Amino acid sequence: MTIPMPSFADNQVQFWIFAFVFGVVTIMGFAAGRWRRPASIHTLEEWGLGGRAFGNWVTFFLLSGDVYTAYTFVAVPTLVYGLGAAGFFPAPFLVIVYPMLFVVLSRFWSVCHVHGFVTPAEFVRARFGSRGLGALVAVLGITATMPYIALQLIGIEAVFTVMGLPGGWPLTAAFVVLALYTFNSGLRAPALISIVKDALVIWTVLAAFIIVSSNAGGWDAVFRVAEARFASTARTDDGLLLDGHDQLSYVTLALGSAVALFLYPHTLTGVLAARNRGVLRRNLAALPLYTLTLGVLMLLGFAAIFSGIQPVGGDRNTVVPLWFNASFPEWCAGLAFAAIGVGAMVPAAIMSIAAANLFTRNIYREYLRPDASEAEETTVSKVASLTVKFGAVLVILLLNTQFAVDLQLIGGVVIMQTLPAVAIGLYTNWMHRWALAAGIGAGLAAGIAMLYQIPQLGGPDGVTVVREHFGGSAWPLSNLGLDTRSSIYVGIVALAVNLLVTALLTPILRGLDRRGDADRTRPRDYIADEGDPTIRRMSELVDGGTDTEDPEHPLLSPRPGRFTPAGTYRPR
Repeated sequence: MTIPMPSFADNQVQFWIFAFVFGVVTIMGFAAGRWRRPASIHTLEEWGLGGRAFGNWVTFFLLSGDVYTAYTFVAVPTLVYGLGAAGFFPAPFLVIVYPMLFVVLSRFWSVCHVHGFVTPAEFVRARFGSRGLGALVAVLGITATMPYIALQLIGIEAVFTVMGLPGGWPLTAAFVVLALYTFNSGLRAPALISIVKDALVIWTVLAAFIIVSSNAGGWDAVFRVAEARFASTARTDDGLLLDGHDQLSYVTLALGSAVALFLYPHTLTGVLAARNRGVLRRNLAALPLYTLTLGVLMLLGFAAIFSGIQPVGGDRNTVVPLWFNASFPEWCAGLAFAAIGVGAMVPAAIMSIAAANLFTRNIYREYLRPDASEAEETTVSKVASLTVKFGAVLVILLLNTQFAVDLQLIGGVVIMQTLPAVAIGLYTNWMHRWALAAGIGAGLAAGIAMLYQIPQLGGPDGVTVVREHFGGSAWPLSNLGLDTRSSIYVGIVALAVNLLVTALLTPILRGLDRRGDADRTRPRDYIADEGDPTIRRMSELVDGGTDTEDPEHPLLSPRPGRFTPAGTYRPR
């Protein structure tokens, strides 16, 4: 099949359907500000977490929109298109991650609700009694999230390219609209829009599956053509099955991606918006069903090979949109493009809100304005979310998109270094705060040094060095002097260094530190649920408003001179 170059004149139907869906989503985004609107929305808890009031259905759509992003739906099939089996690593990592999420995130939800935490960095600050460690976790979260937002734009840019639109102004216009309704409605906007996003994605997946199945030969023919194509290349790292030397990289990448996923601030933001532990657990148990849609979309990489799709201008991110355009009826292709576009808007909004909350709570209020009011906090977070979005747009428009991909490689390694403080910290406070900071520093240094040593390989044989540094995340074991072509995911090694340094330094620093236990949480905080009398809203914790005190838990007592949930001492 010969695919013509994209032309706007040939994609009128697709464009107007895309524009119509985008218009509906925009109206919904602004209307979300009045959806379940409380008497006052001038709190970060209301704007940034939807009032912690989302039930079963909304939480399901929000979490699925948060985890399954547009870049996932574009980039993963593209990786399958280029390499075959190696591109399927998200399937095992999502199988791995959900049991982890089910166990860990319930505890995180409880302790954050008891104390009114909005960010994971606030939990770290209270658990280990160090605002510096909390700020470090916040900076790492923002650093890892920024390129992730930029990657969502790559999916939309690919759709615009296939429709024959210039990449600049449509992309900017789309994110201006996103920025405005997120500013107005907060987390309620992506929560409401995620319902449309999921409906579009499921429709697209079903349409793709039916169309391929109804072709002559069906999926069997698709796999035969893909197998012949991989066999004809000079590369040794592609094929329908993994090469023996690629298995270690595949396994460690899947494991590392699973660890990183539940540490990203946007994932934790979606979790904290759930109404109670039951809502969260039910949705974490149901979300693996959504992975089936991703599995079908991965196979579209093989379908694109079968259809003879060639990327526009060498940009492989256009492969999936091109296949939709060539294989679907025009109106159906327009809906598929809308699925990618809306699929970028939802996670980008959640990510920008999460990054803004981290800045507001753990940097602005901790160091710049300790006495900031709830209304001021909300305003600062809104402005910060705008800054994050426009920064992501500038990265895509002014820099090579490969730069965003490179930053994301580093971002995954960066966010994994918060595991000891955030995830392990949910179970024990044994680790010393300075040991945790040293572990993070050592893990980051090791990870970045390893990423620097990895060249980007390309060319017909797949072994030509295209760029000498930051070319991937699989570190060759030959760097250790071993006679092997196997490699390992950098994030796993960096995390191992982090954990080793933390474990070695903690006994030493505990012996030198006479300050004692600074933990301001208690065991029952980690199993609290909705209706627990210890749970307070931030307005109560910061401004008083209740005469109830807990003598066992000074953090929850609104007496003068107590620590607030963010750990800032606020004299009356």
